[in-house]
Amino acid sequence: MTNHIRAILWKQIKDTVKNKTILIQFLMFPLLTIIMENAVSIQDLPRHFFTNLFAIMYVGMAPLTSAAAIISEEKEKNTLRVLQMCNVRAGEYLMGNAIYVVSICMVGSLVMGIAGGYGGKDLLLFLLVMFVGHCCSFLLGATAGVFSKNQMMATSITVPIMLVLAFLPMLSMFNDTIGKLAKYIFTQQLFLLISDLHNLRITGETGCILACNILLILIFFFAIYKKRNK
Repeated sequence: MTNHIRAILWKQIKDTVKNKTILIQFLMFPLLTIIMENAVSIQDLPRHFFTNLFAIMYVGMAPLTSAAAIISEEKEKNTLRVLQMCNVRAGEYLMGNAIYVVSICMVGSLVMGIAGGYGGKDLLLFLLVMFVGHCCSFLLGATAGVFSKNQMMATSITVPIMLVLAFLPMLSMFNDTIGKLAKYIFTQQLFLLISDLHNLRITGETGCILACNILLILIFFFAIYKKRNK
C-alpha cells in the first residue's frame, strides 16, 4: 500500500467520527437485520428472508451514497484539488476510499450474516457475494461523486440510482416483467446468488453480467475523473 493510499484511508477514518450521516449509512441495515430476524416470526417465511433482503438493500445504498458523499464533499471543499496537486493519482485516490468504505461495509455484512443464521461455508459465500456487491456499488457512487460539483448534486444523482439498485430485486420477486429487466443489474444477480447460497452456482450469464457492470462503471469513473479534472 502506497503512502498516498494510506493517507487517504486514515483521513477518511478520522472524518467518519465527525460525519454522522455517513456513519448511519453503515449501521442502519445491520441493525434492521438484527431487529427483524429476532423480533418477527411469520409462518412459512423463507429462511434468511430478512437478511437476504436487507443485504441487497445494504449493497445498493450504503457504499453508493457514502462514496458519492465523500468525494463530492471533497470536491466542494477543494480537498480533491489539493490531493491532485500532491500527485495523488486517480487509482490511488479510488483505492484509498474503496478500502475504507468496503471494509466498513464488510463488517456490517458480517453482522448481518451472523444475525441471519449463516455459518461456516454459507457465511463465507455470503460475505464473498457481499464483497463483490460493495465494490460495484462503491465504484458507481465514486463515479457520481466525481461527476457532481457539490453534495447536493451528488444526492440528486445517487437517490434514483439507489432506489433502482436496492428495490428492483425485491420487486422482481412479485413481478416477472421487472425480473426480466432487473437481471441486467448487478444487485439482482447478487440477490439470486444469496437466495440459494447452499447450492451456489455462478452461470455464464451471471458472470458476464457482473463483469460487464464492473467494466462499464470503471470506464465511466476514469473517463469522468479525467474530464472533470483537466
